[in-house]
Amino acid sequence: MPLLEVAEHLFTTGNLHLRDNEEEWNAVARAMGVLPENVMLIRQVHRADVAVVARGRTGPWGRPDADVIVSDDSSAAVGVRVADCAPILLADRGRRAVAAIHAGWRGTAERAAIAGVRALAAEFGVDPRDLVAAIGPCLGPCCGEVGAEVVDTFRAAGHEASDVAAWFSPSPSGRPYLDLWRANRDQLAAAGVAPEHIHVAALCTKSHPDLFHSYRAAGQRAGRMLGAIKKREKGEGRR
Repeated sequence: MPLLEVAEHLFTTGNLHLRDNEEEWNAVARAMGVLPENVMLIRQVHRADVAVVARGRTGPWGRPDADVIVSDDSSAAVGVRVADCAPILLADRGRRAVAAIHAGWRGTAERAAIAGVRALAAEFGVDPRDLVAAIGPCLGPCCGEVGAEVVDTFRAAGHEASDVAAWFSPSPSGRPYLDLWRANRDQLAAAGVAPEHIHVAALCTKSHPDLFHSYRAAGQRAGRMLGAIKKREKGEGRR
C-alpha cells in the first residue's frame, strides 16, 4: 500500500532551499494543508531521540533536540530536513499516527528508524505491522564513502556482524561505502514493518545535483530538502 493512501506527505526537491525564506515555508504549509506555524520541525542532532506532537498540545513548539518526530495531530505536519541523510516517513494504516525520521550515518548507527517505530507503538498504540514506510532520496551506496571509523561505530553500537557486512562495501580506494537505503530498510523490517510496505526511492542526492540538494556535492552552499507527513483522519480522502 503506497504511503499516499494513508497519509498526506511530501518530499521536496532542489527547487526549494528551506533555510529562512518565509515564502518557501508558507508554500510547504499550503501543500500540506496546515497553518505555517503547524509545520513542526526539530533541531536535528544526529542521534535517535524522539519528539512528540500530540493532539491537543498547548504552548509554542520549541524545536526540541531530536531526530525522530511522531504525531497523532491531523492539524500538524511533522518533518525532517536533509541534504544527503535519509528522510524516512511512517504512517499507520489505521490512521492513528505518523512519524518523520532523520537518519544519516550517525542516526542509522543509533537505530533512528527503529526508534521511530517503537515511539509510534509506545505513544499511540500503533502496531508495526500496520505501518507503511517511505525512504526518500539520500546519499546512495554509489556515493556513500565513509571512513573506517564509521564501520567501527556501527560495530560498537552492537549491530550484527552480518548486518555490518551487508551495509558496507569496499571501494576501489579501499574506503568503505555505506548503503543507507538498505541499512534503514533492514532496520524498519527488524522493527516489525512488513517488507512489502517499505518503499525506497533509491535516488542518490549526490548523483542528481540538478534535482536534489547534496552536502557532499555542494558543501556549505547546499540547501535543504524536507520530508514531511501529516496524519489523515479516518474517512478523510485525498485532498
